[in-house]
Amino acid sequence: MFRTNMRVCVLLLVIFLLNALPPKIASAAPPQLSEAPLVAKKPKAAPGKSLHKIIDEQIQSEYKDLTKSVSTISSDGEFLRRVYLDLTGRTPSITKTREFLNDSRSDKRAILVDQLLASPEYARYTSQQLDVILMRRLSKKYINVSTWEEYLRKSVAENKPLDQIVREIFAADGSNKETQAAARFYLARAGDVNELTRDIGKIFLGADLTCAQCHDHPDVNEWKQDHYYGISAFLIRSFVFTDKKKKQTVFAEKAEGEVKFESVFEVRDKTSKGAETTLPVVFNGPKISEPAFKKGEEYQVKPAKDVRPIPKYSRRAQLGVSITSPQNRRFARTMANRLWAMMLGRGIVHPLDADHSDNPPSHPQLLEILTDQMISHQFDLKWYLREIVLSETYQRSSANDLFNKKSAEKLDDSRFTHAIMKPLTPEQFSWAVLQATGYADIHRKSLKKKLTEESLRKKLLGYEKRFVTLFGGLPGKPVEGFETTADQILYLSNDGGIQGLVMPSSGNTADRVLKVPVDQPDKIAEELYLSVLNRHPDQTETEEVTKLLQGKAGVERSQMVSDLVWALVMSSEFRFNH
Repeated sequence: MFRTNMRVCVLLLVIFLLNALPPKIASAAPPQLSEAPLVAKKPKAAPGKSLHKIIDEQIQSEYKDLTKSVSTISSDGEFLRRVYLDLTGRTPSITKTREFLNDSRSDKRAILVDQLLASPEYARYTSQQLDVILMRRLSKKYINVSTWEEYLRKSVAENKPLDQIVREIFAADGSNKETQAAARFYLARAGDVNELTRDIGKIFLGADLTCAQCHDHPDVNEWKQDHYYGISAFLIRSFVFTDKKKKQTVFAEKAEGEVKFESVFEVRDKTSKGAETTLPVVFNGPKISEPAFKKGEEYQVKPAKDVRPIPKYSRRAQLGVSITSPQNRRFARTMANRLWAMMLGRGIVHPLDADHSDNPPSHPQLLEILTDQMISHQFDLKWYLREIVLSETYQRSSANDLFNKKSAEKLDDSRFTHAIMKPLTPEQFSWAVLQATGYADIHRKSLKKKLTEESLRKKLLGYEKRFVTLFGGLPGKPVEGFETTADQILYLSNDGGIQGLVMPSSGNTADRVLKVPVDQPDKIAEELYLSVLNRHPDQTETEEVTKLLQGKAGVERSQMVSDLVWALVMSSEFRFNH
């Protein structure tokens, strides 16, 4: 666990930048394994055994002595902050923190997990995570971003199966008002077939097929050019169409058109057969044949000037069904791996879009089981996340005495023997700051009976958007990992909005700390640390808080308390979820 040197943090923001960098950890090469087949297997989990128990058995099975190989279970404070951030995108209030830390029930962690999964904050934050995965923070084009976000939020709130969400997205063309929002996946990419093909491979199939557009992949033997064009064939007939009368843009489709491709490495001559073509197909699955129509009878609505054509048979309509088919094991495997990485900081296959035999999973059997369970539980998102969070693997500490004795080079994140430090997402960072400074609680109180997750978010949405702008990366290129820019430094250190959060204001954190009697330094430090870091301070931290505030009064004391709140919020411990 990080410990913050508050005096240095107050004086030098540069220290924050240095401390915020996660340790560099070398990953050991996992054993070789051939690519998983696309044919679904029967679930291997023992009947009646919970998935979180199986996860722990699989992770721990390679170690004879866990005390020398695996980190201890996280403290209550560590777990509380982690699970709040991962399931709701924010940190808990000081009231909730005290309640949980003082709760003596043996099953309090499971109770908390179920409470968070049932909260509207869970639906909001998880849908934001899915949004980044699906849309890469692309800018608005044709479809209002807020309607898309609400579609995802509502889908998660209803616990709509993940494969159903994917089918709805691939089926939407923007013509139907009820399903229009889901068409953003196509339209935000301007219907570009190559961009869509690349993103579908990466997001849903765990395969970056970019290099296979021009030739068989040079580094991955099993990724072929016809894999790329098999996906493209679903989309080759589609195009963006704007109905000027209705002032509506949709993803239309023609009844004809085939993909044609040839390797740039192949020299053609007069005897060559020419460019190849393929029917729609997802990797090594069955090719999708289509009905034949007499010439002139291919359309329900024939193409004409300013008229949207509608074919009798839609190739694109087969895409979602083919991608999410139980026989397409690669989709279930990719989703299981992506969600695992979302919660634990890295995938069992990593990078997430490099699932091939030369980059085998760290735990092959576990990934097989997760895939089986994803299929057998019908892509139940909430169930799957719950099982991960209830596992000891998820609940392990990021560090303890055992791991502190090891050099960073000997720690291997791919083994999941300890919690991996994850930089806060922009959404997490914004709401964690608002909660830690007490600003969110002020607005909760002001809303009174009108308080809902939605009403509070509307009040504070400007802060979230500012953090996303500064920390989210460029549209189409979301930040992965941790990076620091000059704009971020200036915002966190000098912006009036941030300074206003840490200055004393009725009911916020600085105000509460100032109200603790000066002759109770332990209580002052406790109020400060429980509010910001959701844990009790250690003796050294308590002594330093006491020393910094000793002998100060009035404006000087108020300013020092504000500096302490700011220092903790700017600390590496706060900036990472660990």
